[in-house]
Amino acid sequence: MTRYLRFGTTLGSLIATAAGGALTGLYFENERHAPAIDPHWIEDPADRTLAQCARQVREFLERRRERFELPMAPEGTDFQLRVWGEIAAIPYGETLTYAGLARRVGAPSAARAAGAATGRNPLSIVVPCHRVVGSSGLLTGYAGGLARKQRLLEIEGVLQPALV
Repeated sequence: MTRYLRFGTTLGSLIATAAGGALTGLYFENERHAPAIDPHWIEDPADRTLAQCARQVREFLERRRERFELPMAPEGTDFQLRVWGEIAAIPYGETLTYAGLARRVGAPSAARAAGAATGRNPLSIVVPCHRVVGSSGLLTGYAGGLARKQRLLEIEGVLQPALV
């Protein structure tokens, strides 16, 4: 049974999903690949995994956390799972190109496929796909929007905040 929690952050509203005591999804509300809330899901703010997720995401956004300690069970193809595993291994404050990501999963000619798998990451922020950048270092693609990707990298000290 899928349980979910909608919670607010400085980057907007997020929806977390969990099943069997593990986080299965974390999406910015209205992001490109966010699933619609299924009527069979149960909204459960008391669910331990969901509550921990909300707390840890807020700590991350407040620069009080660099690593997430959550049980995770994303669903995807073998290739997607390998890509997401490599993304999860990118250290806080560092970036990796899509080409570098493809090499790490053993498919050096599959940068576009690695990019597509990155775009389908069901665990935004927790599996830090915002750390994957274009080959020139430019910010490209992010299901939650490039402004959020930029802000997440600013939080990690990779980018300097834009002056207004």
